[in-house]
Amino acid sequence: MLTAARAVSSKCPPFPYPITFRGKTHMDSPPKTLVGCTFSRSSSLSSPIQVEREGNGGDCDASVISLQEWQSWGTASPLPAMVAEIVEDLRDLEREMGQLSFGGLGGKIKGDFKVQEDKKHRAKYLALGDSEKKIQFFSARQIACRLLGSRYYLCHKCWLALEDCMCATVIPFSLWHGIRFWLYMHPKDFLRQNNTGKLLWQVFGVQSATLCIYGIAEHEEIMWNAFKLAGKEKVWCLYPNKNAPTQSVHDTFIPESSTSPQCILNMTNGEKPLNFVLLDGTWNNSAAMFRRLKDKANEVWGEDLPCISLAAGASAMHKLRPQPSWDRTCTAAAAVGLLDELHLLQEFSSMGFDKQAEALEDTLGALLDALTTRRLRMGRSITRRERHKRDIC
Repeated sequence: MLTAARAVSSKCPPFPYPITFRGKTHMDSPPKTLVGCTFSRSSSLSSPIQVEREGNGGDCDASVISLQEWQSWGTASPLPAMVAEIVEDLRDLEREMGQLSFGGLGGKIKGDFKVQEDKKHRAKYLALGDSEKKIQFFSARQIACRLLGSRYYLCHKCWLALEDCMCATVIPFSLWHGIRFWLYMHPKDFLRQNNTGKLLWQVFGVQSATLCIYGIAEHEEIMWNAFKLAGKEKVWCLYPNKNAPTQSVHDTFIPESSTSPQCILNMTNGEKPLNFVLLDGTWNNSAAMFRRLKDKANEVWGEDLPCISLAAGASAMHKLRPQPSWDRTCTAAAAVGLLDELHLLQEFSSMGFDKQAEALEDTLGALLDALTTRRLRMGRSITRRERHKRDIC
């Protein structure tokens, strides 16, 4: 059962650029001021690129994504080159057509601008003959639009609307140095308010829980360089797919194995932690993500990436965001399950995995509370239609 989230004195992290709000909530559509620039935004439309310069003709370019802004969303990587290129393309197109606006889920482009933008980028996509370049372009376009569409609306740390920010309820906790999580995230899950993978770096920090976005070349290179350095025997993917061979946590780390807890503890006294990949996306998208990992593992090591399945069942997030079946769970709950099962192994019992799992579970409860409060405030139902009842015992 989730424990109550504990409040602390921390506040929503500051924006990576100065901004002041004159309205009370996002739903009130207040005007917002950027140093040297003004624009307005409603709950459905925004204009993060089109600005009016004020004062002394201040030079303000709201379309540029700075390194500071990019990293404030939960990554320590450099700004992906293709993301920056697509932002520049959007800027050029806006010069030709006029105001660019975003709205709806995922910060999607809205209005007449969307039609022309779709034509331009669809033509560019089709012109890419290489399938790998197409994947990279698709992902970068998703990320670029979401970055611009979420500006001045979402908290950079918790990815919730500013009036729903849950950062004050998050208590940072140290993850054992011998473990590193990799959040292999689908671009359509980036900046989703109900995404739970983001909770891992909120609690454990970006060095212990690293974001890697599917199709973003810079991210995937960082992740695979770390895997090559660690070695195949210290990399696992949490993927409970019936079509992929998996082992339980106990079977993976049994004492007779070459990867027994004692053997691994000896190895992690150095600088090479155990690496666990968590697929962070819808169950449909996770199949493509797993294939990409599998293909890369065969290219690097000549064999498949080993997989671990967990005994954990549904998380509390099923109340608002049901999974295809009750034996599947959200990303954060999967990490909690892994830590709990590792704690049950005698050799790992002194690593504090139970406390680390509890800290993450508390934060998952805080996210559920924040999303529930938002739904109630907006007059929306806090229960979701059950799906696949045949999977419920």
